[in-house]
Amino acid sequence: MAFIKKPANILNHHKRGIALKFYRFRSAGLGAFAAFLAVLGPGLLAGLSDDDPAGITTYSVLGTDHGYQFLWIIPASTMLLIQFHLMAVRIGAATGKGFVGVIRQRWGHGWGYFAVIGLLFANFGTICAEYAGISAAGSLVGIPAWLSAPISGILISAIVVMGSFHRVERILLIISSTLALYIVDGILAKPDWSMVWHNSIVPHMPVDNIGWIAIAATLGTTLAPWGLAFIQSYAVDKKITVANLRWERVDVIIGSLLTGIIGLAIAVACAATLNRAGIHINDASDAAAALRPLAGSFATVLFGAGLLGASLLAAAIVPLATAYSIAEGIGAPASLDLDSRHFQLFYAAFVGITVAAVSVVSLPQLPLIPLIYTSQVVNAVMLPLHVIALHLLAKDASIMGDAKSSPAAVMLSLLSIALIIACIWALASSWLNLAHWQWF
Repeated sequence: MAFIKKPANILNHHKRGIALKFYRFRSAGLGAFAAFLAVLGPGLLAGLSDDDPAGITTYSVLGTDHGYQFLWIIPASTMLLIQFHLMAVRIGAATGKGFVGVIRQRWGHGWGYFAVIGLLFANFGTICAEYAGISAAGSLVGIPAWLSAPISGILISAIVVMGSFHRVERILLIISSTLALYIVDGILAKPDWSMVWHNSIVPHMPVDNIGWIAIAATLGTTLAPWGLAFIQSYAVDKKITVANLRWERVDVIIGSLLTGIIGLAIAVACAATLNRAGIHINDASDAAAALRPLAGSFATVLFGAGLLGASLLAAAIVPLATAYSIAEGIGAPASLDLDSRHFQLFYAAFVGITVAAVSVVSLPQLPLIPLIYTSQVVNAVMLPLHVIALHLLAKDASIMGDAKSSPAAVMLSLLSIALIIACIWALASSWLNLAHWQWF
């Protein structure tokens, strides 16, 4: 039989895969801990990247404008994040395809293209928001946007295109650790812990449109469509299989819980300081600057450093999610282990999106806020469609096999989807009411 040489990128991907990590860790006698370390990554990165500049701004405004009143929406959103991230990972493990790839397989190319266009349109404004966050963090120490955004874009693109899957993953995990600074900020703010615990557990319903907008925005920023698309594609790229799901669930739960804890810390820090002082903010950099006289310059430094770390992490993750979707949509290879010495659509899409976003953010006096706002509206519209698609795919035995959702999981999924639709409907009604009053 003639020897058939496999492409270098396939061999490299195999050598860097989970099987080899399992072998090395188990050889060192690490046992069950080895299994967890081998699958660590998708849950942490997908979860923590939700705490991006848009998320930090949302949590900051929630605490600044409403104090401790609506803290409960963060734990509630975290539970939904765990549920749908686990669902997305299970679909990826069972099918070996990312979200758009499964859409193409199940419902045809037309729906696949629709998913790509929707994610691309929604994600681009979010990517601009990530680089705006980098610029805002740089402005706290006097670095202009035209310098901080391009340098960050070049560094992130070089890491993604030139690095292997696991090298990129290690760097992203290191960057994600900076988000722990927000937990320190929450403690430094010296909040009323009894109020924090009470309002985190006991729901208090809004009495006006502004409150409903805050709740819906918090849900939307925690459970983002691009995060759901990313975790599924990334789990496939990491070669997570159904046999690995036991330990990957731990990764997803830890990542989601950390996301919720960090979001809660941000809201608590602002509730204990800015809300008490009657200060209003527009974005995360405003919150960082306003904390200086209330919680000290160290709190401002921590908030700014956390903002920079969150922006850098999301500036890598969101374009990656988009590049995965574009490549999957046209049937091209989508992996961080592709040979970068030859043209790859996956890398070209990542670099192209990054260059476009950096260019937008670097332009002086460009109306960036309407672009970001429009992208969040598209995200809000896409979220119900995305979770409904995940629900239908997860219970479809023809593509999931034995990994399909159980009857209990199907019922829980339907209840969660109903809750999400109710929140989005409340948000839409609030927008319509505000528009009506502004018109008349």
